[in-house]
Amino acid sequence: MSHGAAPAASRGPREWSHDQLAKIDVILAKYPTKQSAIMPVLWLAQDDFGWLDLDVMRLVARTLQIPPSHVHAVASFYTMFKKVPTGRYVIDVCQTLSCALVGAEAIIAHLERVLEPDAHGNSKDGLFTLHKVECLASCGSGPMMQVNEHFYEFLTPDSVDQIIHGLRSGNPLPTPRPEANEWQWAPRS
Repeated sequence: MSHGAAPAASRGPREWSHDQLAKIDVILAKYPTKQSAIMPVLWLAQDDFGWLDLDVMRLVARTLQIPPSHVHAVASFYTMFKKVPTGRYVIDVCQTLSCALVGAEAIIAHLERVLEPDAHGNSKDGLFTLHKVECLASCGSGPMMQVNEHFYEFLTPDSVDQIIHGLRSGNPLPTPRPEANEWQWAPRS
């Protein structure tokens, strides 16, 4: 997958490789119509091209024989599809009430100081992209963030620094998950 400082401008017409076409054939075989395969084909395109620029969306539309506006509408509706270049590590920090009550704002402010993101959330070195997002379904272990597919929970500024350092050095920390005994709920008196 292509990551990092990709140019913001379109790179011209795109074409699928033979390997990509084989993967698309497997995907299409699972669906009753080509249009039904739009989400998995968009995922394939994003994984292989790094993000979904207009030329990639047009390629998906040609492949599925649907209007480009339909592909653009689907890609724009779902936030997990990248419409601008992102860093190698996409950091989604939960800012929903559960995380906000336990310090999400402080974690976001800390990450903004450390990463100094631009208007798209990209760090100067192109390695990170910071997003403030709604619920990531880890309400009992906030504040938390998701880095690509991995959850980091019970965050503090120090643990965030360790995570960022590990990612920058190529030695990411294991994703800490709460132990069973940490998942205790008791009504407040």
